[in-house]
Amino acid sequence: MADPELVRYTLDNGLRVVLAPDATAPVVGVSVHYDVGFRSEPEGRTGFAHLFEHLMFQGSESLEKLAHFRHVQSSGGTFNGSTHPDYTDYFEVLPSAALERALFLEADRMRAPKLTAENLANQIDVVKEEIRLNVLNRPYGGFPWITLPPVLYSTFPNAHNGYGGFEDLESATVEDCAAFFDTYYSPANAVLTVAGDFELDNAKKLIEDHFGDVPHRPAPRRPSFAEPLPTTELHGEVEDAHAPLPALGIGYRMPDPINDVDSYLAYLVLAGVLTDGDGSRLQQRLVHREPLVVDIGAGAGLFGPFEARDPDTFTITLIHPHEVSRERVLAALDDELEKLAETPPSEEELRKVTARWAASLHSEHDRLVSRTLALGSFELLYGDASLVYRLADRMSAVTSEAVSAAAKALRPDARAVLVVKPASEGNNEQ
Repeated sequence: MADPELVRYTLDNGLRVVLAPDATAPVVGVSVHYDVGFRSEPEGRTGFAHLFEHLMFQGSESLEKLAHFRHVQSSGGTFNGSTHPDYTDYFEVLPSAALERALFLEADRMRAPKLTAENLANQIDVVKEEIRLNVLNRPYGGFPWITLPPVLYSTFPNAHNGYGGFEDLESATVEDCAAFFDTYYSPANAVLTVAGDFELDNAKKLIEDHFGDVPHRPAPRRPSFAEPLPTTELHGEVEDAHAPLPALGIGYRMPDPINDVDSYLAYLVLAGVLTDGDGSRLQQRLVHREPLVVDIGAGAGLFGPFEARDPDTFTITLIHPHEVSRERVLAALDDELEKLAETPPSEEELRKVTARWAASLHSEHDRLVSRTLALGSFELLYGDASLVYRLADRMSAVTSEAVSAAAKALRPDARAVLVVKPASEGNNEQ
Protein backbone atom coordinates (compact mmCIF):
# COMPACT_ATOMS: atom_id res chain seq x y z
CA MET A 1 0.00 0.00 0.00
CA ALA A 2 1.48 3.33 -1.03
CA ASP A 3 1.73 5.88 1.75
CA PRO A 4 -1.03 8.47 1.24
CA GLU A 5 -0.73 11.95 2.67
CA LEU A 6 -0.82 11.98 6.46
CA VAL A 7 -0.76 15.06 8.66
CA ARG A 8 -0.15 14.60 12.40
CA TYR A 9 -0.07 17.32 15.03
CA THR A 10 -1.11 18.06 18.63
CA LEU A 11 -3.46 20.75 19.95
CA ASP A 12 -2.49 22.91 22.93
CA ASN A 13 -4.73 20.80 25.22
CA GLY A 14 -2.80 17.65 24.30
CA LEU A 15 -5.22 16.12 21.77
CA ARG A 16 -3.29 14.27 19.07
CA VAL A 17 -4.71 14.69 15.56
CA VAL A 18 -4.28 12.50 12.48
CA LEU A 19 -5.56 13.79 9.13
CA ALA A 20 -5.69 11.47 6.10
CA PRO A 21 -7.27 13.22 3.10
CA ASP A 22 -8.63 11.05 0.27
CA ALA A 23 -10.97 12.59 -2.31
CA THR A 24 -11.92 9.36 -4.09
CA ALA A 25 -15.42 9.36 -2.56
CA PRO A 26 -17.50 12.19 -1.02
CA VAL A 27 -17.48 10.73 2.49
CA VAL A 28 -15.49 11.40 5.64
CA GLY A 29 -14.64 9.29 8.68
CA VAL A 30 -14.08 10.73 12.15
CA SER A 31 -12.89 8.70 15.11
CA VAL A 32 -11.70 9.39 18.64
CA HIS A 33 -9.57 6.80 20.45
CA TYR A 34 -9.14 7.10 24.21
CA ASP A 35 -6.21 5.38 25.91
CA VAL A 36 -8.35 3.32 28.26
CA GLY A 37 -9.65 -0.23 27.93
CA PHE A 38 -10.50 -3.36 29.89
CA ARG A 39 -7.05 -3.50 31.45
CA SER A 40 -7.46 -0.02 32.97
CA GLU A 41 -10.49 -1.00 35.05
CA PRO A 42 -10.04 -0.93 38.83
CA GLU A 43 -10.63 -4.10 40.82
CA GLY A 44 -14.27 -4.49 41.72
CA ARG A 45 -15.29 -2.66 38.54
CA THR A 46 -15.12 -5.39 35.89
CA GLY A 47 -16.82 -4.30 32.68
CA PHE A 48 -16.58 -0.63 33.59
CA ALA A 49 -14.73 0.52 30.45
CA HIS A 50 -17.39 -1.07 28.25
CA LEU A 51 -20.20 0.30 30.40
CA PHE A 52 -18.70 3.76 30.09
CA GLU A 53 -18.58 3.43 26.31
CA HIS A 54 -22.37 2.98 26.43
CA LEU A 55 -22.76 6.05 28.64
CA MET A 56 -20.93 8.21 26.11
CA PHE A 57 -23.94 7.89 23.78
CA GLN A 58 -26.49 9.06 26.37
CA GLY A 59 -26.31 12.81 25.85
CA SER A 60 -23.70 15.50 26.45
CA GLU A 61 -23.21 19.13 27.40
CA SER A 62 -25.27 20.52 24.50
CA LEU A 63 -27.33 17.51 23.46
CA GLU A 64 -30.14 15.55 25.03
CA LYS A 65 -30.24 11.76 25.14
CA LEU A 66 -30.36 10.10 21.69
CA ALA A 67 -29.55 13.40 19.92
CA HIS A 68 -26.17 12.02 18.81
CA PHE A 69 -27.98 9.21 16.99
CA ARG A 70 -30.42 11.57 15.27
CA HIS A 71 -27.75 14.02 14.12
CA VAL A 72 -25.64 11.31 12.49
CA GLN A 73 -28.48 9.34 10.94
CA SER A 74 -30.26 12.43 9.60
CA SER A 75 -27.03 13.24 7.74
CA GLY A 76 -27.02 9.80 6.12
CA GLY A 77 -24.20 8.60 8.34
CA THR A 78 -23.35 5.67 10.59
CA PHE A 79 -21.70 5.57 14.02
CA ASN A 80 -20.59 3.22 16.78
CA GLY A 81 -18.05 2.64 19.52
CA SER A 82 -16.13 -0.34 20.86
CA THR A 83 -14.01 -1.27 23.86
CA HIS A 84 -10.70 -3.13 23.55
CA PRO A 85 -8.03 -4.28 26.00
CA ASP A 86 -6.09 -1.00 25.84
CA TYR A 87 -8.35 1.57 24.16
CA THR A 88 -11.93 2.62 23.52
CA ASP A 89 -12.96 4.08 20.16
CA TYR A 90 -15.89 6.08 18.82
CA PHE A 91 -16.55 6.90 15.17
CA GLU A 92 -18.87 8.40 12.58
CA VAL A 93 -18.84 8.01 8.79
CA LEU A 94 -20.85 10.70 7.01
CA PRO A 95 -21.11 12.60 3.73
CA SER A 96 -18.14 14.98 3.58
CA ALA A 97 -20.41 18.02 3.88
CA ALA A 98 -21.27 16.83 7.42
CA LEU A 99 -17.69 16.87 8.74
CA GLU A 100 -18.33 19.72 11.14
CA ARG A 101 -21.33 17.93 12.59
CA ALA A 102 -19.21 14.89 13.47
CA LEU A 103 -16.49 17.05 15.02
CA PHE A 104 -19.04 18.95 17.10
CA LEU A 105 -20.60 15.70 18.37
CA GLU A 106 -17.28 14.18 19.45
CA ALA A 107 -16.00 17.40 21.01
CA ASP A 108 -19.21 17.94 22.95
CA ARG A 109 -19.05 14.58 24.69
CA MET A 110 -15.31 14.86 25.21
CA ARG A 111 -16.08 18.05 27.08
CA ALA A 112 -18.97 16.76 29.23
CA PRO A 113 -21.12 13.65 28.75
CA LYS A 114 -24.38 13.43 30.70
CA LEU A 115 -23.52 11.15 33.61
CA THR A 116 -26.82 10.75 35.46
CA ALA A 117 -28.25 8.07 37.74
CA GLU A 118 -31.03 7.43 35.19
CA ASN A 119 -28.59 6.96 32.30
CA LEU A 120 -26.34 4.75 34.41
CA ALA A 121 -29.17 2.45 35.55
CA ASN A 122 -30.50 2.18 32.02
CA GLN A 123 -27.13 1.31 30.50
CA ILE A 124 -26.29 -1.22 33.21
CA ASP A 125 -29.45 -3.06 32.14
CA VAL A 126 -28.45 -2.78 28.48
CA VAL A 127 -24.98 -4.19 29.13
CA LYS A 128 -26.37 -7.04 31.26
CA GLU A 129 -28.72 -7.98 28.44
CA GLU A 130 -25.80 -7.85 26.00
CA ILE A 131 -23.86 -10.25 28.23
CA ARG A 132 -26.83 -12.61 28.41
CA LEU A 133 -27.16 -12.56 24.62
CA ASN A 134 -23.48 -12.83 23.69
CA VAL A 135 -22.07 -14.93 26.53
CA LEU A 136 -24.46 -16.58 28.96
CA ASN A 137 -27.07 -17.89 26.51
CA ARG A 138 -24.83 -18.64 23.55
CA PRO A 139 -22.77 -21.75 22.78
CA TYR A 140 -19.10 -21.06 23.47
CA GLY A 141 -20.03 -17.56 24.62
CA GLY A 142 -16.94 -15.71 25.85
CA PHE A 143 -14.68 -18.45 24.49
CA PRO A 144 -11.80 -17.84 24.54
CA TRP A 145 -11.51 -14.09 25.24
CA ILE A 146 -13.25 -14.19 28.63
CA THR A 147 -12.52 -17.76 29.76
CA LEU A 148 -8.86 -18.22 28.73
CA PRO A 149 -7.12 -15.17 30.31
CA PRO A 150 -7.80 -16.25 33.93
CA VAL A 151 -5.92 -19.46 33.17
CA LEU A 152 -2.94 -17.91 31.36
CA TYR A 153 -2.55 -14.74 33.46
CA SER A 154 -2.35 -14.11 37.19
CA THR A 155 -2.84 -10.33 37.57
CA PHE A 156 -6.24 -8.62 37.67
CA PRO A 157 -5.69 -6.35 34.61
CA ASN A 158 -4.80 -9.28 32.35
CA ALA A 159 -7.02 -12.00 33.82
CA HIS A 160 -10.37 -10.42 34.60
CA ASN A 161 -13.58 -10.48 32.57
CA GLY A 162 -13.70 -7.30 30.49
CA TYR A 163 -17.40 -7.74 29.80
CA GLY A 164 -18.03 -7.52 33.52
CA GLY A 165 -19.72 -9.39 36.31
CA PHE A 166 -23.30 -8.41 37.16
CA GLU A 167 -22.46 -7.55 40.78
CA ASP A 168 -19.67 -5.19 39.72
CA LEU A 169 -21.84 -3.53 37.09
CA GLU A 170 -24.75 -3.08 39.49
CA SER A 171 -22.54 -1.51 42.16
CA ALA A 172 -21.23 1.21 39.82
CA THR A 173 -22.15 4.76 40.87
CA VAL A 174 -22.37 8.12 39.12
CA GLU A 175 -19.37 9.19 41.22
CA ASP A 176 -17.39 6.23 39.81
CA CYS A 177 -18.34 7.35 36.30
CA ALA A 178 -17.30 10.96 36.94
CA ALA A 179 -13.94 9.84 38.33
CA PHE A 180 -13.38 7.53 35.35
CA PHE A 181 -14.18 10.34 32.91
CA ASP A 182 -11.92 12.83 34.70
CA THR A 183 -9.05 10.33 34.73
CA TYR A 184 -9.18 8.86 31.24
CA TYR A 185 -11.35 10.98 28.95
CA SER A 186 -9.07 13.98 28.66
CA PRO A 187 -7.89 15.34 25.29
CA ALA A 188 -4.31 14.57 26.33
CA ASN A 189 -5.31 10.90 26.55
CA ALA A 190 -6.96 10.75 23.12
CA VAL A 191 -6.37 10.69 19.37
CA LEU A 192 -8.73 12.35 16.87
CA THR A 193 -8.59 10.95 13.33
CA VAL A 194 -10.23 12.42 10.24
CA ALA A 195 -9.99 10.48 6.98
CA GLY A 196 -11.64 10.86 3.59
CA ASP A 197 -12.85 13.75 1.49
CA PHE A 198 -11.96 17.04 3.19
CA GLU A 199 -9.74 20.08 2.68
CA LEU A 200 -6.82 20.19 5.10
CA ASP A 201 -6.92 23.84 6.13
CA ASN A 202 -10.67 23.76 6.66
CA ALA A 203 -10.44 20.58 8.74
CA LYS A 204 -7.70 22.09 10.91
CA LYS A 205 -9.81 25.19 11.52
CA LEU A 206 -12.90 23.14 12.40
CA ILE A 207 -10.89 20.94 14.75
CA GLU A 208 -9.47 23.98 16.54
CA ASP A 209 -12.92 25.56 16.73
CA HIS A 210 -14.56 22.52 18.32
CA PHE A 211 -11.77 20.80 20.26
CA GLY A 212 -9.40 23.66 21.03
CA ASP A 213 -11.33 24.84 24.08
CA VAL A 214 -11.84 21.40 25.64
CA PRO A 215 -10.00 21.87 28.95
CA HIS A 216 -6.62 20.22 29.30
CA ARG A 217 -6.21 17.53 31.94
CA PRO A 218 -2.98 15.56 32.21
CA ALA A 219 -3.02 12.08 30.72
CA PRO A 220 -2.93 9.45 33.47
CA ARG A 221 0.24 7.49 34.04
CA ARG A 222 0.00 4.32 32.02
CA PRO A 223 0.82 1.32 34.23
CA SER A 224 2.79 -1.68 33.08
CA PHE A 225 0.71 -4.82 32.74
CA ALA A 226 3.79 -7.04 32.58
CA GLU A 227 3.83 -10.33 34.42
CA PRO A 228 6.19 -13.32 34.32
CA LEU A 229 5.95 -15.93 31.58
CA PRO A 230 4.43 -19.27 32.57
CA THR A 231 6.98 -21.88 33.61
CA THR A 232 4.61 -24.84 33.51
CA GLU A 233 1.45 -25.89 31.70
CA LEU A 234 -1.53 -24.17 33.30
CA HIS A 235 -4.97 -25.80 33.37
CA GLY A 236 -8.51 -24.54 33.65
CA GLU A 237 -12.00 -25.88 33.02
CA VAL A 238 -15.42 -24.32 32.41
CA GLU A 239 -18.79 -25.91 31.86
CA ASP A 240 -20.92 -24.61 28.97
CA ALA A 241 -24.57 -25.61 29.13
CA HIS A 242 -25.14 -24.59 25.51
CA ALA A 243 -22.06 -26.13 23.87
CA PRO A 244 -22.87 -29.22 21.79
CA LEU A 245 -19.26 -30.47 21.78
CA PRO A 246 -16.15 -30.21 23.98
CA ALA A 247 -13.58 -27.54 23.13
CA LEU A 248 -10.02 -26.58 23.96
CA GLY A 249 -8.65 -23.06 24.20
CA ILE A 250 -4.87 -22.87 24.28
CA GLY A 251 -3.06 -19.65 25.12
CA TYR A 252 0.60 -18.73 24.71
CA ARG A 253 2.41 -15.48 25.40
CA MET A 254 3.69 -13.50 22.42
CA PRO A 255 6.49 -11.01 21.76
CA ASP A 256 5.79 -7.38 22.66
CA PRO A 257 3.38 -6.11 19.97
CA ILE A 258 4.66 -2.53 20.22
CA ASN A 259 8.42 -2.80 20.75
CA ASP A 260 9.09 -6.01 18.81
CA VAL A 261 6.78 -5.65 15.82
CA ASP A 262 8.61 -7.98 13.44
CA SER A 263 8.71 -10.86 15.94
CA TYR A 264 5.02 -10.28 16.60
CA LEU A 265 4.32 -10.41 12.87
CA ALA A 266 6.01 -13.81 12.70
CA TYR A 267 3.26 -15.14 14.98
CA LEU A 268 0.61 -13.76 12.63
CA VAL A 269 2.25 -15.65 9.78
CA LEU A 270 2.49 -18.74 11.99
CA ALA A 271 -1.27 -18.55 12.65
CA GLY A 272 -1.86 -18.57 8.90
CA VAL A 273 0.50 -21.49 8.31
CA LEU A 274 -1.32 -23.45 11.00
CA THR A 275 -5.00 -22.80 10.25
CA ASP A 276 -5.58 -20.44 7.31
CA GLY A 277 -7.40 -22.39 4.59
CA ASP A 278 -7.85 -26.08 3.84
CA GLY A 279 -4.18 -26.46 2.89
CA SER A 280 -2.88 -25.26 6.26
CA ARG A 281 -0.99 -27.61 8.58
CA LEU A 282 -3.59 -28.13 11.31
CA GLN A 283 -6.56 -28.13 8.94
CA GLN A 284 -4.92 -30.90 6.92
CA ARG A 285 -3.90 -33.00 9.92
CA LEU A 286 -6.67 -32.49 12.47
CA VAL A 287 -9.67 -31.87 10.22
CA HIS A 288 -9.04 -33.85 7.03
CA ARG A 289 -6.51 -36.65 7.55
CA GLU A 290 -7.21 -37.99 11.04
CA PRO A 291 -9.82 -36.32 11.73
CA LEU A 292 -9.77 -35.18 15.35
CA VAL A 293 -11.60 -31.86 15.40
CA VAL A 294 -14.59 -30.27 13.71
CA ASP A 295 -13.38 -26.69 14.01
CA ILE A 296 -10.00 -25.08 14.54
CA GLY A 297 -8.57 -21.57 14.59
CA ALA A 298 -5.38 -19.76 15.53
CA GLY A 299 -4.61 -16.09 15.89
CA ALA A 300 -2.64 -13.31 17.49
CA GLY A 301 -4.55 -11.41 20.15
CA LEU A 302 -7.74 -12.35 21.96
CA PHE A 303 -9.58 -9.80 19.80
CA GLY A 304 -7.27 -9.96 16.80
CA PRO A 305 -3.83 -8.48 16.12
CA PHE A 306 -2.74 -4.92 16.98
CA GLU A 307 -5.43 -4.43 19.61
CA ALA A 308 -3.28 -4.49 22.74
CA ARG A 309 0.07 -3.63 24.22
CA ASP A 310 2.25 -6.21 25.96
CA PRO A 311 1.36 -8.81 27.14
CA ASP A 312 -0.64 -10.25 24.26
CA THR A 313 -1.91 -13.76 23.64
CA PHE A 314 -1.52 -16.28 20.82
CA THR A 315 -4.58 -18.53 20.82
CA ILE A 316 -5.45 -21.87 19.29
CA THR A 317 -9.05 -23.04 19.63
CA LEU A 318 -10.29 -26.53 18.81
CA ILE A 319 -13.77 -28.08 18.98
CA HIS A 320 -13.70 -31.85 18.97
CA PRO A 321 -16.18 -34.76 19.06
CA HIS A 322 -17.05 -36.39 22.36
CA GLU A 323 -15.37 -39.63 21.33
CA VAL A 324 -12.00 -37.94 20.71
CA SER A 325 -10.02 -37.33 23.88
CA ARG A 326 -8.44 -33.95 24.51
CA GLU A 327 -5.12 -35.76 25.04
CA ARG A 328 -5.18 -37.01 21.44
CA VAL A 329 -5.96 -33.53 20.16
CA LEU A 330 -3.15 -31.92 22.16
CA ALA A 331 -0.68 -34.61 21.13
CA ALA A 332 -1.42 -34.05 17.44
CA LEU A 333 -1.17 -30.28 17.87
CA ASP A 334 2.19 -30.54 19.65
CA ASP A 335 3.48 -32.94 16.99
CA GLU A 336 2.68 -30.44 14.22
CA LEU A 337 4.28 -27.59 16.16
CA GLU A 338 7.42 -29.67 16.69
CA LYS A 339 7.63 -30.45 12.97
CA LEU A 340 7.30 -26.77 12.13
CA ALA A 341 9.91 -25.85 14.76
CA GLU A 342 12.39 -28.33 13.28
CA THR A 343 11.70 -27.66 9.59
CA PRO A 344 10.78 -24.10 8.53
CA PRO A 345 7.85 -23.69 6.14
CA SER A 346 8.62 -23.58 2.44
CA GLU A 347 8.84 -20.28 0.62
CA GLU A 348 5.68 -21.14 -1.29
CA GLU A 349 3.80 -21.89 1.94
CA LEU A 350 4.99 -18.63 3.44
CA ARG A 351 4.15 -16.49 0.41
CA LYS A 352 0.65 -17.97 0.22
CA VAL A 353 -0.05 -16.83 3.77
CA THR A 354 1.49 -13.36 3.46
CA ALA A 355 -0.19 -12.68 0.10
CA ARG A 356 -3.57 -13.61 1.53
CA TRP A 357 -2.96 -11.48 4.60
CA ALA A 358 -1.84 -8.48 2.51
CA ALA A 359 -4.88 -8.79 0.23
CA SER A 360 -7.16 -8.90 3.27
CA LEU A 361 -5.43 -5.85 4.74
CA HIS A 362 -5.79 -3.83 1.52
CA SER A 363 -9.43 -4.85 1.21
CA GLU A 364 -10.15 -3.88 4.82
CA HIS A 365 -8.52 -0.48 4.49
CA ASP A 366 -10.42 0.26 1.30
CA ARG A 367 -13.36 0.68 3.69
CA LEU A 368 -13.17 4.19 5.09
CA VAL A 369 -14.39 3.20 8.55
CA SER A 370 -11.70 0.50 8.89
CA ARG A 371 -8.97 2.83 7.68
CA THR A 372 -10.04 5.62 10.03
CA LEU A 373 -10.10 3.31 13.04
CA ALA A 374 -6.78 1.68 12.12
CA LEU A 375 -5.01 5.03 11.78
CA GLY A 376 -6.33 6.15 15.16
CA SER A 377 -5.46 2.96 17.01
CA PHE A 378 -1.95 2.80 15.55
CA GLU A 379 -1.31 6.41 16.48
CA LEU A 380 -2.51 5.68 20.01
CA LEU A 381 -0.72 2.36 20.58
CA TYR A 382 2.38 2.76 18.40
CA GLY A 383 2.71 6.53 18.21
CA ASP A 384 2.81 6.17 14.41
CA ALA A 385 -0.36 6.06 12.32
CA SER A 386 1.68 5.58 9.13
CA LEU A 387 2.69 2.08 10.27
CA VAL A 388 -0.73 0.99 8.97
CA TYR A 389 0.53 1.55 5.42
CA ARG A 390 3.75 -0.43 5.95
CA LEU A 391 2.29 -3.53 7.58
CA ALA A 392 1.92 -5.53 4.35
CA ASP A 393 5.58 -4.99 3.45
CA ARG A 394 6.71 -5.83 6.99
CA MET A 395 4.61 -8.99 6.87
CA SER A 396 6.11 -9.98 3.51
CA ALA A 397 9.58 -9.65 5.01
CA VAL A 398 8.92 -12.30 7.68
CA THR A 399 11.26 -15.26 7.08
CA SER A 400 10.63 -18.98 7.29
CA GLU A 401 13.19 -19.14 10.09
CA ALA A 402 11.25 -16.55 12.11
CA VAL A 403 8.04 -18.56 11.74
CA SER A 404 9.88 -21.72 12.80
CA ALA A 405 11.27 -19.91 15.86
CA ALA A 406 7.75 -18.77 16.77
CA ALA A 407 6.49 -22.36 16.55
CA LYS A 408 9.37 -23.52 18.75
CA ALA A 409 8.27 -21.05 21.44
CA LEU A 410 4.78 -22.61 21.65
CA ARG A 411 5.85 -25.15 24.24
CA PRO A 412 3.58 -27.26 26.47
CA ASP A 413 5.46 -26.03 29.56
CA ALA A 414 4.67 -22.39 28.80
CA ARG A 415 0.99 -22.34 27.94
CA ALA A 416 -2.53 -22.41 29.32
CA VAL A 417 -5.02 -25.11 28.37
CA LEU A 418 -8.69 -24.35 28.93
CA VAL A 419 -11.17 -27.22 28.71
CA VAL A 420 -14.75 -26.36 27.76
CA LYS A 421 -17.08 -29.16 28.86
CA PRO A 422 -20.66 -29.38 27.61
CA ALA A 423 -23.08 -29.79 30.50
CA SER A 424 -24.20 -33.09 28.97
CA GLU A 425 -20.68 -34.54 28.85
CA GLY A 426 -20.33 -37.70 30.83
CA ASN A 427 -17.59 -40.27 30.97
CA ASN A 428 -17.61 -40.72 27.22
CA GLU A 429 -14.03 -39.74 26.41
CA GLN A 430 -11.74 -42.46 25.13
